[in-house]
Amino acid sequence: MSRLECPVTLVAPPHQLLLAELHASLADPAMTSMNLLNEISIRYPEAVSFAAGRPAEQFFELDAVHRHLDRYVDHLRTERGLSEEAARRQVLQYGRTKGIIHELIAAHLAVDEGIEVPAESVVVTVGCQEGMFLVLRALRRGPEDVVLAVSPTYVGLTGAALLADLPVRPVADGPDGLDLADLRRQIAAARAEGLRPRALYLVPDVANPSGASLPLELRRELLALAAEEDFLVLEDNPYCVFAGEERLPSLKALDTGRRVVHLGSFAKTALPGARVGYVVADQLVADGAGGTVLLADLLGMVKSMTTVNTSPIAQAVIGGALLEHGLSLRAANAEVAALYRRNLALVLDGLARRFPPGGGVSWNEPRGGFFLVLTVPCTVDDALLELSASRYGVIWTPMSHFYPGEGGERQLRLSVSQVDPATVDRGLDGLAALLADRSRAARTRAARS
Repeated sequence: MSRLECPVTLVAPPHQLLLAELHASLADPAMTSMNLLNEISIRYPEAVSFAAGRPAEQFFELDAVHRHLDRYVDHLRTERGLSEEAARRQVLQYGRTKGIIHELIAAHLAVDEGIEVPAESVVVTVGCQEGMFLVLRALRRGPEDVVLAVSPTYVGLTGAALLADLPVRPVADGPDGLDLADLRRQIAAARAEGLRPRALYLVPDVANPSGASLPLELRRELLALAAEEDFLVLEDNPYCVFAGEERLPSLKALDTGRRVVHLGSFAKTALPGARVGYVVADQLVADGAGGTVLLADLLGMVKSMTTVNTSPIAQAVIGGALLEHGLSLRAANAEVAALYRRNLALVLDGLARRFPPGGGVSWNEPRGGFFLVLTVPCTVDDALLELSASRYGVIWTPMSHFYPGEGGERQLRLSVSQVDPATVDRGLDGLAALLADRSRAARTRAARS
């Protein structure tokens, strides 16, 4: 065969998908917020990070993972009466969809939070994030359904709602963490538009991102309004152990009408790498045939078609941690809670020394937790964050990421969970230099105009 007669192989260009033809959530800025912070932290590893709300790592122990696993297996043998084979199967085989440590979680909630619920109302999830999605997916019946969220709100809620095709309607936070009058207005406005508000999402104790905490009377008023206006309250409360000396009851502990779906996580109080969270959903759901089922059972049905079950090994580690500490994670976290209080005090003191009153920079003073918010005299966006990390050596989070709509354009969030005295001073020095340079540039522009 001559060279001219050789067959020609045509290489087709690789097939491309169009972002516009994929799920709308993939083009939403809320879906990129967490990735942005991770990417900037990786690109500027020497920068002091006030960004991520991660627990302090000096308390992590690899040996504790094995110890907790052994403690849980021993619990199965000695307290549950399982044979060696059955105990091994419970930890290593596919597990119950709603989880295998649900009874321990229910007992833990009674000990630490005064929450009395049947174990069958607990669904053990892959982190709290899955719990949010399961609840929102179950509540979304049609296009008229919406979820309300105290704004600013945790970006994970916004992302989960996008994936569930459930629009988020913001509610003002106010000085106490929730503006009840605005909540009434938003419910009325949504219904006037033919929409159905299914639930209100909020973090009642030292919230992410604002650091705000609801006073006791406001908690009671919210529950009364939920009954009056017929909506659920989605209570996400991962920071309550670190909420300071004054201990307020959770909304679920005050809930006598089964209006509260309680979302929980062991990421901050036990081990983030285990990725174990839970949902308490003790609401009764009429099946239309005269019977009722627990909302938790329906969430389990959704879970069976998403993650199938939460890793039994991870659950066993968390179960062992609960057993080791007498089911109380408040007691287990006393030392780390003191560390976070120290860090918060260091940051607040450092801010006061660098930004005197009347200089255009102000901040709130949470009673505990991981976060506080600065209000500054310049626009805070992702471009400023990049500049802050590259030139000034400090990373933080633009508050605009936490608003479903507009808001937070002149605010930034600082996390105190992973800093120490040396990094606090270095980071705040960088932040002060950044804001001083922005102020000088603004004055120069104003003088020229």
